[in-house]
Amino acid sequence: MKQLFLTILIALSFSFVFAQNDKVFFHNGKKVEGSVIKVSEYSVEYKYAGEDAIQLASKYAIEKIVYKSGREEALTPKIEVNGEDDWEKVLVLEDKLQIAGLTRVQDIVSKTALINFHTANTGDRKAMRKLQKEAAALNCPIILITSERETNYTGASGKGFGNLQEKKKAIAYKY
Repeated sequence: MKQLFLTILIALSFSFVFAQNDKVFFHNGKKVEGSVIKVSEYSVEYKYAGEDAIQLASKYAIEKIVYKSGREEALTPKIEVNGEDDWEKVLVLEDKLQIAGLTRVQDIVSKTALINFHTANTGDRKAMRKLQKEAAALNCPIILITSERETNYTGASGKGFGNLQEKKKAIAYKY
């Protein structure tokens, strides 16, 4: 009887050890069990338990990974944006790979005033700040720049100070 009990205990412990999966915890509350294939600079490749299809998610969408070995790897902190006052927290991304697994909310556009006295550099910063404020107003912690700045110059020389307008386009994302 003791030998049967010991055999069953050993069999159960082996099945428990080999049946464990990696666990991926997303910022939106989703938890995936499966196997993590690769963690790269901006993304994580994983498979759901019992499936062969490789999934891809941005590191910015993932809080942590708990590997079946027990090791825990923290990936990114969750960015909390609760209105326009949190605009400085909005993360600006420029690579589509960095938004995999995030939820698209809305296209946003930012323009500076047509008549202003900004150089191209300060106009660019002002346009970016407007994008971040618009995303924060939507409670979106991440934006993806979809077009680089468009600059319109008017005035006597056509370039330089005077009537300078900066325009940027982006997409706002949430977890």
